[in-house]
Amino acid sequence: MDSLLEKAEVLKAMAHPARIRILEELTRGVKCVSDFEDFLEMSQPSVSQHLSVLRSLKIIDYFIDGRLRCYYLVNPLIPEIIGALKKELDPLPAPACCPVTKKGTYPGERRQH
Repeated sequence: MDSLLEKAEVLKAMAHPARIRILEELTRGVKCVSDFEDFLEMSQPSVSQHLSVLRSLKIIDYFIDGRLRCYYLVNPLIPEIIGALKKELDPLPAPACCPVTKKGTYPGERRQH
């Protein structure tokens, strides 16, 4: 994955709850379409559509075992992204002052948007 555009496309493809869950499962090992249907509680065509999006960007791939398509991760960045999404993080501290002018102080608690 060389360009920022490719990285942005991967993140865009991941921006769906079902795809995140698929990728979480694939970080644990190879899965077949029927495995995804069970835990996602989706129809086979819906699961296949999500898998197709991930495969088109070379995030995942599959091999055929008899009548089964078995999917696995290809993109080495995915386990790191999934791991980061699972972390419980504290908010970043507010700045003490303006880094350019070195004047002024942050007036209080960080605002929540």
